[in-house]
Amino acid sequence: MRVLHVNKFLYRRGGAEGYLLDLAALQRAAGDTVAYFGMSHPENDSPLPYAGHFPSEVELEPAPSGLRPRTVAAGRMLWSPSSRRGLARVIDDFRPDVLHLHNIYHQLSPSVLAAARSAGVPCVLTMHDYKLACPSYQLLDRGRPCQACVTDGPLQAARRRCKDGSLSRSALLAVESWLHRELGLYDPVQVFVSPSGFLADVMRRAGVFPDRLRVVNHFVDLNGIAAKEEPGGGVVFAGRLAPEKGVDVLVEAVAALPDGVPVDIAGDGPARPALEALAERVAPGRVRFHGRLDKARLHDLVRSAAVVAVPSRWHENQPMAVLEAFACGVPVVASDLGGLPELVEPDVDGRIVPADQPAALADALRDLLADPGRAHRMGLAGRAKVARDFAPDRHLSRIRELYAEAAEARPVRRRSAPAPVGGGVAR
Repeated sequence: MRVLHVNKFLYRRGGAEGYLLDLAALQRAAGDTVAYFGMSHPENDSPLPYAGHFPSEVELEPAPSGLRPRTVAAGRMLWSPSSRRGLARVIDDFRPDVLHLHNIYHQLSPSVLAAARSAGVPCVLTMHDYKLACPSYQLLDRGRPCQACVTDGPLQAARRRCKDGSLSRSALLAVESWLHRELGLYDPVQVFVSPSGFLADVMRRAGVFPDRLRVVNHFVDLNGIAAKEEPGGGVVFAGRLAPEKGVDVLVEAVAALPDGVPVDIAGDGPARPALEALAERVAPGRVRFHGRLDKARLHDLVRSAAVVAVPSRWHENQPMAVLEAFACGVPVVASDLGGLPELVEPDVDGRIVPADQPAALADALRDLLADPGRAHRMGLAGRAKVARDFAPDRHLSRIRELYAEAAEARPVRRRSAPAPVGGGVAR
């Protein structure tokens, strides 16, 4: 099978990109031919044979300064002719059996779906966030959980100024989502994949193609991931350092943990300077920031811990941080939002605590740190869950079923030429 993955970033920027790249590797190992389409970016993996057809880089976080750059960025969010042209050329050369789309919003826009529809290629879209129901992605209104747009439509984002309190930024996101819905620009997608039941429920309530929604868990390949062998250790957080991740809640909780407990934070992001300053103020010398780590070093760090903290203050979908902690044989203390309670079973492989409450987080962490043997057994229970419910072969089989479903549901192809062999694509 020839699979073309489409995502705005093509390097391990976050969970969506990690999943995309891991799935592509799994598919290649199974004999599929895989190619990529995305936005030009200096950190993109290489080689990317079709990089010459990618649209130019545009940075939206933070928003560009100046009237012209902002106007260009806004136009790109609504519709990107360069993305459509570029993907059309890649489709013509690569001749995919299916387009597997991921985060195409903003930098690519749903214009890429127009290219797929013109070529008659079936489309499957994995939803890694809430963009199709929430214009600002995260079900947050200035840092607080919010589902106003889910029930009352995307224009609520402008009324509530939910994007950083800015009317102009919130209005742009609201208009973008409203216009894309009104024009039916996501109609060419035959199957929408939700990694969590929570996200799927949000999309159903928002009226986002409820008949095309399918829930498919992510996967973790346990081959090459050793389990923690001995009890003990401290606390680890792994993820993007952004306000919605609640890392500040963990830092605030550190002061209530026993003296000498190491707290390690792996990852990078816009909140890092503020978090480092907070740690120096409330827990001097007790929090270590490691920056972004490759997988091997991250897994080593996780295995050194007694527990992994996921203190998110937004509705996480199905974060790989939880699954990879379990794969390493380490239990997880997570907040009670989004898909997190679907992953963590209290007192079996972790604990669930109220979001945004440092005292509750500290209590749960302290409880596991006080009984290293119990924490170790819980971590191994998490690893057993991953082996049972999140196996790669199970995931790949389900994804292939959805590819077949999308092919069955697509309009008749407009092209009839046979697919060429090769095309300069890695196998």
